[in-house]
Order: sequence, then C-alpha cells, then structure tokens
Amino acid sequence: MLIKILGGGCANCDKLYANTEEAVKELGLNAEFEKVTDSIEIAKAGIMKTPALVVDDKVVFYGRVPTVETIKKYLK
Repeated sequence: MLIKILGGGCANCDKLYANTEEAVKELGLNAEFEKVTDSIEIAKAGIMKTPALVVDDKVVFYGRVPTVETIKKYLK
C-alpha cells in the first residue's frame, strides 16, 4: 500500500501524516509513506485544498484532517 500526504508542509499536513501513520500501525498494515510538497504535483492530483490523503493513487480525504478512527475505517 502506498500512502501519500499532499500539502505544503503545514501543521495540518504533519497532523494528517501522524494520524495516518497511527491508523496504519493500529491496523497492522504494511504501507509505504510519501510526503508530496511540490505544488505542481499536488495540482496534477486534482487537489485544490490541502492537506490531502491519497492511498494507492486514490484521493481519500482533502482539505481536512480526519481522526485516526476515521482513517482506520477507510483503510480496513
């Protein structure tokens, strides 16, 4: 599983990364993480509001920071 966190490196981006990392850990999943901060790459993904969570090239959340529990529900 490839998980990307898209955003400019703001506090919300860091929180989304931490929440996602915790959700993956709690579920015992094997995932590779990547931070994408390049605005051109973010725009290519169709994201107009960050932070965004992309799992295996599918945009899951954007423009907000979901809780660990919310992320876990999606990843199950």
